[in-house]
Amino acid sequence: MLESVGSLTGSPWIYVVVAASVLLDVFLPVLPSGVLVITAATAAAAGTATKAVAHDAPDILALTLCAATASVVGDLVAYRLAWRGGDRLDRAIARSRRLSSAQERLGAALSRGGGTLVVLARFAPAGRSVVSLGAGAAHRRVREFLPWSVLASVSWAVYSVALGYFGGQWLGATWLATGVSVAALFGAGAGAAYFMRRPALQE
Repeated sequence: MLESVGSLTGSPWIYVVVAASVLLDVFLPVLPSGVLVITAATAAAAGTATKAVAHDAPDILALTLCAATASVVGDLVAYRLAWRGGDRLDRAIARSRRLSSAQERLGAALSRGGGTLVVLARFAPAGRSVVSLGAGAAHRRVREFLPWSVLASVSWAVYSVALGYFGGQWLGATWLATGVSVAALFGAGAGAAYFMRRPALQE
């Protein structure tokens, strides 16, 4: 996989693949978008041994921008679809205790002017889907949701790319580097899920 992704790092196709994966995983959380971003960053880091830094850095910056932009776009698409979902979506949310609880917490957080939940949810498993759909279904104003979605997306993209890039720098473009970086990403997700369940975020 490292070799396959590495062969695309100098091609625009890597950005297309990353963008599509990140955009779609708001609807299909099983897509390994985070793993793909980390793998691409690890492969890009390996190029520093044979490429000038000036040629390598734009790839990393472009990868970060691509992942962050696709994340925001995916959030907004899910938000708008949920906004227009009507009674059918409302009934689906009402049948799910997790979705109903998340919708209530999100509404309270946004109405207080705080979006910590949105940022944490971007790292938690399936949290992005729950928050984006919940914000739309609750008809939260876009100016309440969008700034936090941007912050969450940029934070997630920077963290994921940094994990892959520095892991590749320190451990080389190996499965060990990718595995350690992915484990760190999952660890952040587990931590985010824990903090989302804390009473302070549920009030």
